[in-house]
Amino acid sequence: MDNIKLYLAPMEGITTYAYRRAYEHHFGNIDRYFTPFIANKKMGKRDRDGILPENNSAKELVPQILTNSTEDFLAICRALAPYGYKKVNLNLGCPSATVVGKKRGAGFLGEKERLEQFLEEVFEKSSMEISLKTRIGLNEEDEWEELLAVYEKFPLEELIVHPRLRCDFYKGEIRFHAFEKAIKRIKVPLCYNGEINSLEDYLRVKERFPTITRFMIGRGILRYPGLTEEIVSWEKERNQGKEIPSYRESKTDREELLKRTRDFHEEILEEYKKIMSGDLNTLFKMKELWCYLGESFPGKEKSLKKIRKTNSLREYEIEVNNILRD
Repeated sequence: MDNIKLYLAPMEGITTYAYRRAYEHHFGNIDRYFTPFIANKKMGKRDRDGILPENNSAKELVPQILTNSTEDFLAICRALAPYGYKKVNLNLGCPSATVVGKKRGAGFLGEKERLEQFLEEVFEKSSMEISLKTRIGLNEEDEWEELLAVYEKFPLEELIVHPRLRCDFYKGEIRFHAFEKAIKRIKVPLCYNGEINSLEDYLRVKERFPTITRFMIGRGILRYPGLTEEIVSWEKERNQGKEIPSYRESKTDREELLKRTRDFHEEILEEYKKIMSGDLNTLFKMKELWCYLGESFPGKEKSLKKIRKTNSLREYEIEVNNILRD
């Protein structure tokens, strides 16, 4: 498969260990998972549960760190090491106003001298392999040249690029030409991230960047868990010299896919029933999931609306069964 690697992007509150484990059980095809960001050097219970080896069955899990403090970054790395982790990822992409206001995530991109000093210190003092997940700047594309000048100085394990500015959030135009600049300048492995929501999207990106073999997908998988299987099936067909199926003629069997989606949902729900305190907290977590998964079920708007409004776990399960039974 030309060594294509697929990553699941971390999504705060959604791609928890319960989600990742269930996805690996029922869909798989993910080469590298990332934890939702760890921001506290003391690592609370949620963070520790998320990185415990017994809670994860992935081929590879990389903890993601959100900080602009060298001390905190190094402290989190030290806390992770006893669990066997040798790689971490620094979040330089989160566009949230709260995060950016603290000069973290994409907000750190506006502090280029400080960012460079930060990277110098953590590469000098940490034995971890360090990758970055970044946007191309805060407000102006001209910032990308300066950021690339910083990134190319360091022995990054990998650079994951979401080719949008912070001000674009998740709706702005993908700036493919910015990713092309990274290909020309960055010598470490590059991973593309951004707006891969279908096999067609994946193929457009792959055609534009034929040398790229690493792809991070977030919302596309949350909306349609079978997406990775469509990508892998397409790649296998191509490598075997067979006629390539179109997007809607995927090898994925629809009834089998629906069954796996039911089992996938059930595993997540049962895990949250065990670990969450009360039905309302369980419902909150599951409703977050349906904000994305619901897009795979056109024609089920009535049940989806009831899911959004219900405060009853019993009613929730009835409406989910209405959606997933056919």
